[in-house]
Amino acid sequence: MATEEESKPLNYVPEVVLKKRRNNEEWAIRRKLQLEERVKRLKSDNFIIKKPDQFIREYRDKELDLIQMKQRGKRKRPALATPKSKLLFIIRIGGKQDMHPKTRKVLYSLRLRKLFSGVFVKANEAIIERLQKVEPYVTYGYPNLKSVKDLIYKKGVAKINKERVPLTDNNVIEQALVQHGVMCIEDIVHEIASVGPHFKEVASFLCPFNLNKPEKALQGKKRTFKDGGDSGNREDQINELISKMN
Repeated sequence: MATEEESKPLNYVPEVVLKKRRNNEEWAIRRKLQLEERVKRLKSDNFIIKKPDQFIREYRDKELDLIQMKQRGKRKRPALATPKSKLLFIIRIGGKQDMHPKTRKVLYSLRLRKLFSGVFVKANEAIIERLQKVEPYVTYGYPNLKSVKDLIYKKGVAKINKERVPLTDNNVIEQALVQHGVMCIEDIVHEIASVGPHFKEVASFLCPFNLNKPEKALQGKKRTFKDGGDSGNREDQINELISKMN
């Protein structure tokens, strides 16, 4: 009897099956840790489940934003038809919760994806039309040479091979823009400030500027700057805001 039990073959489990079991167990452990980490993160971010009336209110706010954007787009703009300068600097100062996706799309077309980001643009009818549509969320004006130089030297960054690279090496600039006659950071400043023939290429080479949040320069009012608010055209006074956010 004992010899019969000893002669019984052992249950053989293929190594592939064992490996698959180990992988499944490791995956299950990793998944559990990820879920626990997500719960902790949600709790730390004061995660709140929205009530139905909150969704309704947000939907109405976004629809209202769309209606207002269309109304602004149809508004006559005699004061902006002939800007004082070819160069504009635009800063995004608001917009997220109550913004309609179409409004966000216009901001994105201006490369203003983040709050307190800024870009140089050449003033023309198309740009002015877009600015009017997103007026409550941006402020802009005519930067002087000092503002252009300070921004580029202090916060100038270019995207090269999908990486953000500070403008600290003229060799990087030369390799990217030599075909446009731009060889150094001073050439970039000149091309932007003078709205030169290769302004579009140089402005595209520069990433949007990540500006500092000003402590008192912006009051959070959606009225236009000329009416005592924050948004819209500041003309030459944009330089004061740039110095506070640079």
